[in-house]
Amino acid sequence: MPQADLFDDFDGEGIYCGVDEAGRGPLAGPVVAAAVILDPRRRIADLDDSKRLSVGRRESLFDEIREKASAWAIAEASVTEIDELNILHASMLAMRRAVHDLLAQGHCLDRAHIDGNRCPELPVIGHALVGGDASDPAIAAASILAKVARDRQIVALDAEHPGYGLARHKGYPTVAHLAALTELGPSPIHRRSFAPVRRAMR
Repeated sequence: MPQADLFDDFDGEGIYCGVDEAGRGPLAGPVVAAAVILDPRRRIADLDDSKRLSVGRRESLFDEIREKASAWAIAEASVTEIDELNILHASMLAMRRAVHDLLAQGHCLDRAHIDGNRCPELPVIGHALVGGDASDPAIAAASILAKVARDRQIVALDAEHPGYGLARHKGYPTVAHLAALTELGPSPIHRRSFAPVRRAMR
């Protein structure tokens, strides 16, 4: 997508970050969010919704974004927070933490572009963009950082909680994952507020 238009939207002024999350649908693991301020002088090719990219391309873009972006932050909400707050509010919390991290790093922001149809409470103006990860390059960059960071974390958790196949399905409710839940019961990183996990506890 074109990056010449990075600041050519809404009021056309100031600096903004793109914000997205990964991991709302899985039955296990945290939800992870990222916030990215792109540098229009350092273009990054092939920025797109992380779901449209191959694993290898996401991995290479993960490193390139962290190198070339003006700033970036990755944050999360834990399984405990997901179960206490629900997944929507936990996702908002993770996104809010990512934006606050950018501000804590000393970066000035005029607004934040959030993928989806609602914004978390932020100390800057928020703009919700449905499909923003496929139309806004900063949101696309955030979607890539969040997705790769979460996938790497789930692969590491697979070694701690074997038998569920987490490294393969990343916690999503595949047939194999649901069968493992029935056989083994939930692990400490499974979201007990999600119906398939609750059923496996009976």
